[in-house]
Amino acid sequence: ACHDCSEGGVGVALAEMCIAGRLGAGIDLTLLPGAAGISADDQLLFSESLSRFIIEARPEDAQALENILQDVPYACIGRVSSTPELRIQTQNNPNWLRVDVTDLETAWRGKVEQGSRGAREQGSGGAKSLISNLKSPISQSKIQNPKSKIVILHANGTNRDREAALACELAGGIPEVVHINQLLAGERSLLDYHMLVVPGGFSYGDDLGAGALWALDLRHRFGDDVIRFVESGRPVLGICNGFQVLVKSGLLPGTALSLAASLPLTPSQKEGEPIKTSLPVGGGEGGRAVTLAPNNSGHFECRWVYLQPNPNSPSIFTDGLTDPIYCPVAHGEGRVAVANDETLAAIQNQNLHALTYVNADGSAAEYPANPNGSTAGIAGLCNPAGNVLGLMPHPENHIFPWQHPRSHRGEIGLSGLRLFENGIKRA
Repeated sequence: ACHDCSEGGVGVALAEMCIAGRLGAGIDLTLLPGAAGISADDQLLFSESLSRFIIEARPEDAQALENILQDVPYACIGRVSSTPELRIQTQNNPNWLRVDVTDLETAWRGKVEQGSRGAREQGSGGAKSLISNLKSPISQSKIQNPKSKIVILHANGTNRDREAALACELAGGIPEVVHINQLLAGERSLLDYHMLVVPGGFSYGDDLGAGALWALDLRHRFGDDVIRFVESGRPVLGICNGFQVLVKSGLLPGTALSLAASLPLTPSQKEGEPIKTSLPVGGGEGGRAVTLAPNNSGHFECRWVYLQPNPNSPSIFTDGLTDPIYCPVAHGEGRVAVANDETLAAIQNQNLHALTYVNADGSAAEYPANPNGSTAGIAGLCNPAGNVLGLMPHPENHIFPWQHPRSHRGEIGLSGLRLFENGIKRA
């Protein structure tokens, strides 16, 4: 078997392999390549450094595998066990973590209950719980704003809501993941919150196209509340699939009139005369002035990219940001496409392109630094009022220094947390 170390690093990859085979494993974190200079065990376990794989082989095939891998760094970090328990040992504690595979599956399926028997403290200094007691590495000095209640909207298929909630919590807000059915049932009210985050994922399996069904929900089932929420100036952030939802529901980039207002008058128009435009309102029956189309590459793109904030944008999320943001993208349908040159001119004249893809040196990006081929390198759009922002990359996946893919080489900074801090500051 072979599994990439991506979301959640070695720890989550090992857990998923145990779940798949209903087998356990005994792992020694000190044997990880590059572990010598890292003292924090949780960083070794959960670091999302790229280009790493866990390979499982029969003992009789081990030598052949090592011959294949002789030109790349590798190490034998443990052994499979017929006992369905994942055991992690560190330099100072041979029983740092022990978790039953059944409890790993329970956590993976999202039905976590307090007091789960499998993830428990093993001796002094052990990890108290992988499932329910592992403390979030959030600074305790961060003062939460009791007025900043953030709703992280969840629909079947979304899978980045917990990362978004953690980013909001770290930025000082009070997040709550709310399923869209809770709003429909009246258990929660959108207008009771001060900021809305529509996270990434594949809402409803993208059965009718990326974000299409969720956009219909926002427009037809919650239209009045959503309009009141936006018009009140409350921040709205859509990430990846959430960006697609905001575009296809008509919240981005805003109304056709606001776009056309920045265009020069035609010879037949007079000063003060209402402007008629062929630019349709986003999501209207006449089509969209802006949409998110399949990547030019024709396949799913997953890579880290640089985003340059537009200093002239009205977006409250990018207000005051000058340094680039470095974070990953993960999508197959994220190319910003516009109806015509007039639409692009309107967006640029109003500085609604809040974020653009750039190279590491800040120059204009082409593929792969512009991973999807977006028009004018647009990575994120805001509405004219500046309180709604959508972007394809995932800033919630770079909020801690150790999440930088080259942090072990001393590279840190350019965190995506600043977007959340700006939004919560204005919530």
